[in-house]
Amino acid sequence: MSGALNGLRVIDLTQMLAGPFCAQLLADHGADVVKIEAPEGDMTRTFGPYAPDDEIRNMGGYFQSVNRNKKSVVVNLKSDEGRELLLSLVEKADVVVENFRAGVLDRLGLSYETMSRRNPRLVYACIRGFGDPRSGRSEYVDWPSFDVVSQSMGGMMGVTGTEDGQPMKVGPGVGDLIPSALCAFGILAAVIHANKTGQGQFVDVAMVDGVLSCSERIVYQYSMDGTSPQPQGSHHPMFCPFGLFKARDGWVTVGCPNDNFWARLCELMERRDLLDDERLRTNAGRVRNAGLVKQQVEDFTSARTKAELTALFGGQFPYGPVYSAEDIFRDPHFAVREMLVEVEQPHSADKLTIAGVPVKMSKTPGGVRRRAPELGEHTRAVLLEAGIAAHSIDSLSKSGAIYCAEQAT
Repeated sequence: MSGALNGLRVIDLTQMLAGPFCAQLLADHGADVVKIEAPEGDMTRTFGPYAPDDEIRNMGGYFQSVNRNKKSVVVNLKSDEGRELLLSLVEKADVVVENFRAGVLDRLGLSYETMSRRNPRLVYACIRGFGDPRSGRSEYVDWPSFDVVSQSMGGMMGVTGTEDGQPMKVGPGVGDLIPSALCAFGILAAVIHANKTGQGQFVDVAMVDGVLSCSERIVYQYSMDGTSPQPQGSHHPMFCPFGLFKARDGWVTVGCPNDNFWARLCELMERRDLLDDERLRTNAGRVRNAGLVKQQVEDFTSARTKAELTALFGGQFPYGPVYSAEDIFRDPHFAVREMLVEVEQPHSADKLTIAGVPVKMSKTPGGVRRRAPELGEHTRAVLLEAGIAAHSIDSLSKSGAIYCAEQAT
């Protein structure tokens, strides 16, 4: 079965994490995503880890994880021929997505305005640290950004950390991934509009804005009482008990702000005294007495293993053990949900496992159909499909405007 986005043609001009993940979300659900790379390739091709028997080392786990289901076409955008070639591909595309700094493509003669003149239906999307001046000129518009910057300035890091107030980065690169997902949503909304009206548009997501949108609690809390929320450790400022608790052999999470869940937790801990305590009958009361609640729950959990707690608490209220990667590989949930997918790893005898597609669709399921492409692996095939003659492709290759990994035919 074809994915829901089958027939959607996407030109992917992105690199690193934020842009490639956005385009991969579209590719996972059937979009035809052509990744345009410079002759040296996306810089993440040089990032490990690599398979132990891979002596070539031009595609590690990082690149594989956010570029599956794509085709790679190498075009030198610093050449006149390369830029004109890209514009010819844009004429037949539905979407262009890029994550250069503001103005980089404009200076190459590849601005949104130039592309939209060639294709008025085009949806042009960009992900930048602080947005594009077309949507509002931030004083930081020229600043480069990575995940750690958007987490810090978007407010997420300011409420993540130890209870003594030291901020802490969220482990995964959510400062990239959140804006990526929001951009993919914006692209599809704009595509629907283009299909209705024939008019494309400019889609702009600032990384720091995306993080702030998902840290929304700090905005209304400050607006309501003028207090800037601070790090809360691994617990919640408005729910209790709600957070991380020590087990005898690791850690578990418990979420019982609901009074019925709290009652069930007390029953399973055989602590009728806590259930009868007037101070703790409501979530508001438990928040006021959070130190007492957290200590009593942790006294119980710390005396038991994760397995014992899972047997007792699992399915009774929101509960889960803290998993390592090893735990995830062992748990059958992730296998049955197809969230651990093996792909071919070039230059290695072993396959690589990557995270699967989380959005499950009954009629048009997405999926991991192929590994990430090698550099220039599809240049010739894509250009032939676009109607460019074989002799012209050979000429472009000889001039350095493109690179074809395939043998000339």
